Amino acid sequence: MFSGQTLLYLVYVLAAASVILAVEVMYVSVAGTRARAGIINRRLQVMGEDAPAERSLQGLLQERGLTVSGDFAFGAVALNRLYTQSGITGNPISFAAVFILAGLVVAMIATLLLGFSAPAAGLIFLFVAFALPFLVLRRARDKRISKFATQLPDALDMIVRSLRAGHPTTVAIGLVAREMPDPLGTEFGIVSDEISFGLSLEQAVRKLSERVGFEGLHLLSVSLSIQAKTGGNLTEILSNLASVLRERRKLRLKIRALSAEGRMSAWIISLFPVLMFFILLGIAPSYYGDVWSSPLIWPVFVIFGSWALLGDYIMYRMVNFDF
Repeated sequence: MFSGQTLLYLVYVLAAASVILAVEVMYVSVAGTRARAGIINRRLQVMGEDAPAERSLQGLLQERGLTVSGDFAFGAVALNRLYTQSGITGNPISFAAVFILAGLVVAMIATLLLGFSAPAAGLIFLFVAFALPFLVLRRARDKRISKFATQLPDALDMIVRSLRAGHPTTVAIGLVAREMPDPLGTEFGIVSDEISFGLSLEQAVRKLSERVGFEGLHLLSVSLSIQAKTGGNLTEILSNLASVLRERRKLRLKIRALSAEGRMSAWIISLFPVLMFFILLGIAPSYYGDVWSSPLIWPVFVIFGSWALLGDYIMYRMVNFDF
């Protein structure tokens, strides 16, 4: 068994290693951002590395947690879909391992330095290792979908203008892939490459909808499917779809503006008790007396915490609308 002093030194070593790794990651990220400053999207950067087109496509798919054929690589399809739609690149296993290691380090620091009990340290580990990466992925996915929704009507207009100029559909999609920034530029570039390697336009757009998770792409996929089976003016269909998506986004933004007061009130009501608890704990540690030794303290925390989370969920549903 390790002594307390040895464990303390181990915590210091792990904390120092974490700081060094964080600084190195920041440096690599900044250096990579500067190197990519003149490149409009990720696909053009990969294509500029003089790799064969098929290998570039496979690399773009694999760094998003997909197989070389564009299917989900893991059995946990829901988690794989969330990781892919978040737009985070890299190995999903490495992404999960970073949070698990961080959870262990934070739990050890909470136990050895701050005096937290084993159950409290276990809850901290579970939050950092499992809940926090899920929240990070959800936020990244929502931001990416919002940006994609802003870009899609302009991309459809660009395709319509290209089609009216006499270009085939694949050339119009390739034009969007070259001219639009990420996330839309790379995603439409993958569609263009998949069509070049044998997929139909309908299949490629369906895979695009699965990778992004934006409902407007489902409308695009259905429109292309109906047009392929029944015929019709594709330029008119895409032009009308672009108008519909713009109006839907305008309505969504108007709803968010009208519900801003309710959302801010929900944040204040939810965070105020927690903030006051930590303020009192910091400025007057003896304020709560011997309440921590009571056997009822954890059941009370769980019960009232659950009620607070239920209230947060109800307020969230009241100020968020699906249409």
